[in-house]
Amino acid sequence: MTESRDPALEERIQSATRALLDRQKPDGHWVFELEADSTIPAEYILMRHHLGEPVDAELERKIAVYLRRIQGAHGGWPLFHEGAFDMSASVKAYYALKLIGDSPDTEHMRRAREAIRAHGGAARANVFTRVALALYGAISWRAVPAMPAEVMLLPRWFPFHIMKIAYWSRTVIVPLLVLLAFKPRARNPKGVRVDELFLGPPEQARLTPRAPHQNRWWFAFFRGVDVLLRVIEPLIPSRIRKCSVDRAVAFAVEHLNGEDGVGAIFPAMVNTVVMFDTLGYPEDHPHRAIARLSVEKLLVIHDDEAYCQPCHSPVWDTGLMCHALLEVGGEQALAQVNKGLEWLKTKQILDVDGDWAWERPNLRPGGWAFQYNNPRYPDVDDTAVVAMAMDRAQNLQGQTQYREPIARAREWILGMQCRNGGWGAFDAENTREYLNHIPFADHGALLDPPTEDVSGRCLSMLAQLGDMPDKDTKVAEALAYLRRTQHPEGAGSAAGASTTSTVPGRCCRRSTRRASITSRRRSARR
Repeated sequence: MTESRDPALEERIQSATRALLDRQKPDGHWVFELEADSTIPAEYILMRHHLGEPVDAELERKIAVYLRRIQGAHGGWPLFHEGAFDMSASVKAYYALKLIGDSPDTEHMRRAREAIRAHGGAARANVFTRVALALYGAISWRAVPAMPAEVMLLPRWFPFHIMKIAYWSRTVIVPLLVLLAFKPRARNPKGVRVDELFLGPPEQARLTPRAPHQNRWWFAFFRGVDVLLRVIEPLIPSRIRKCSVDRAVAFAVEHLNGEDGVGAIFPAMVNTVVMFDTLGYPEDHPHRAIARLSVEKLLVIHDDEAYCQPCHSPVWDTGLMCHALLEVGGEQALAQVNKGLEWLKTKQILDVDGDWAWERPNLRPGGWAFQYNNPRYPDVDDTAVVAMAMDRAQNLQGQTQYREPIARAREWILGMQCRNGGWGAFDAENTREYLNHIPFADHGALLDPPTEDVSGRCLSMLAQLGDMPDKDTKVAEALAYLRRTQHPEGAGSAAGASTTSTVPGRCCRRSTRRASITSRRRSARR
């Protein structure tokens, strides 16, 4: 049967292909802007004014243009495009604009202020926003949950341990522990305050109530622990406090990661910079200087506006571009795919036992990180995407040049599988659900448990490589996990529905590995 082609659609595909090829870097990789929400550029402004850095008026003007542009119709700022009002994002964006110089009397500031107050005022912001407000003296530290630096000294068996929370939480909280211990005050050269965002006196703000995801009894228990910690903390001997702070600083220094930053994510980088400042490190100290540079490298500055990215995404972007071009086919596309895959091959992490090794000490590394360099935190999801692209490319060309990278990736992914059959993004067995009920976890994202989308990707990779549930118990366990977590309407979780809905069929039909590029192109066009 001859394939019927739509000329207009074919031209669109070729036009998009040319555009993608034009965006490829000389060394073979792709990287696109990674835009998050208003909190990242707002926190960048808050950091600069906290440190009392010289004002970069043009940069601040451009960031202000960006923040004004993404303000929601509801008056505040959302966590995603055209999303609902978010208190914490709105408070930070308002504070940043006021620090830049926007008058509270302007229309956009008035709308933001009214929206914030209508939703209960800034006292309803989450923990991390409360920390920022406390650093600026806007609220008392009594309004921030207790988290003593001594948690760095807790033994492995203790219910709370810094390695029992997600990588993104770990890298953010460790330097934050130093700030909570010393409670520094932002320099804030302009003396800007945001008292108008509170319904009552800001100094009377107290801890937020239980978050929707938090269990009433667990929360009440941990709130009692919070009270106890506030009584105990002043009694902690200075030598123990020093040892705790030293342990936190050592963690941050060990994880500095050069110009790519702690964890290669913005919040951890900023907290690390402010931590070094709090401890009196001069601006030219190597640790502080490299940490500060890592933040600056996340800026995206256009002619008319600017913002700060949460991180860079070259491995993910390159992996997806390789898949897209393999769908298109053709000699030129395949040649550029090979160039991209060769770049990816150099980014595989083969010699660093990252934080994941805390739960998997005998597992050889073999994954890829999301960013340019983040060897302590390879990403299970990215690893599966890259391995699948390499397998498709070499099979299409009848070659085996990626056999070893694929084998190491498969070995690492299988080793990262959790006991329930699924996969988390960066850690194994990061499932102590009770920790999401501590007052410090009001954002509900303290952990990195298995999810359907990451598990679906891993299972897709294994199926593509020929691992089937009738012959491999790990694949059978993964398939069982996805079936257990499937929603009544048929999909997986919101994040993973696009992945998980097709995976069981792929495994059972054994079709993934045998699917040709031609059939995939035909399917894509239909």
